[in-house]
Amino acid sequence: MSGSETHRTIDAIWRIESARIIAGLARMVGDVGLAEDLAQDALVAALEKWPEAGVPENAGAWLMATAKNRAIDAMRRDRTAGRKHEELGRDLESRRESGVRELEAALDDDIGDDLLRLVFTACHPILPFEGRIALTLRLLGGLTTPEIARAYLVSEATVAQRIVRAKRVLAEAHVPFEVPRGDDRAARLSSVLEVLYLIFNEGYAATAGDDWMRPQLCEEALRLGRVLAELAPGEPEVHGLVALMEIQASRARARTGPSGEPILLLDQDRARWDQLLIRRGLAALERADGAGGARGAYALQAAIAACHAHAPEAAQTDWARIAGLYGELARIQPSPVVELNRAVAVSMAVSPAAGLAIVDTLAGEPALAGYHLLPGVRGDLLHKLGREDEARAEFERAAELTQNARERELLRARAAACGAGRISESKA
Repeated sequence: MSGSETHRTIDAIWRIESARIIAGLARMVGDVGLAEDLAQDALVAALEKWPEAGVPENAGAWLMATAKNRAIDAMRRDRTAGRKHEELGRDLESRRESGVRELEAALDDDIGDDLLRLVFTACHPILPFEGRIALTLRLLGGLTTPEIARAYLVSEATVAQRIVRAKRVLAEAHVPFEVPRGDDRAARLSSVLEVLYLIFNEGYAATAGDDWMRPQLCEEALRLGRVLAELAPGEPEVHGLVALMEIQASRARARTGPSGEPILLLDQDRARWDQLLIRRGLAALERADGAGGARGAYALQAAIAACHAHAPEAAQTDWARIAGLYGELARIQPSPVVELNRAVAVSMAVSPAAGLAIVDTLAGEPALAGYHLLPGVRGDLLHKLGREDEARAEFERAAELTQNARERELLRARAAACGAGRISESKA
């Protein structure tokens, strides 16, 4: 195997193994930041040794053993660490001497609990959103600082600062490496799901930049969601979120054209939708419903996505049901954005005028003041009603508000097309 091939192999192994290695180390040393440092040291060692020695048969166990050895060495050097560290060092050393087989058993022991602890720690509400996202992608997704920076169009220094600050906040607040219980667990789970969905959404419809989508972010969020669903099988909203992401991800290949231009929902070639992801999403929605109780916000959004998935052609979409589901969502999670989406569904189920009446009630909402989809939706409805000059003005306003270059091009094209023939009447 060439050096470049070995490095690609190491990258792939790290992406797969890093979360469980960091989680196992964090349980032992009680500090997420230190655990990541130790894991990174092991990665550096692999990059130095594997190109010559070859990739070990059990690469994950090798990385974990190396990281544990680094921990032992560091604790021996730091004589001021106290008896607790000495005892931990002896414990780690005894594990090392027990051999690779016992080490592998130790890695498998409680690994689910360790990963779940890491998820809840990385997404702790004490951290700002940006810190939670960066730390989650770093610790659980295995993404590098440059990869996260490229995904969110910020500098590497900014991402690095967010990660450092997040780890420092967790350490200074003495956040325990544990899965919370009771009401605290419910609150923390909400934060975990929100972070995963924010990551997914940024990949599905990029806020800014030159690309309509960033598939890597969708893939990471979906992968982490699937892991969480296996670690917390009794949580219906976890399955609801996974269902939503699976079904939305199924449209990825149909959402862009040959040059990367956006293709809106009703214009997509549904033969290009990934049927395996749709089946997985529908199965996850069944698991959410099977857990009992009323549907939560993610399960309701998944049910809306399922309505689109069930329609072989756009014209067969059950818009009345979608409008009803948005009404249920508005009752449990009221927001102007939900109401805007309900307006679109009502316009399709009833009439453009009925949808426009709802949209017009949102004109003064502070939360939508800079939201480009408000004038974008209004322009679409005005176009359907034949009010072309007003529609053009709304599309131009939406184009000014969006920070995504691809979306700006689409909106300007729609503005130019007003009155010049039929334009796309669909919503992404």
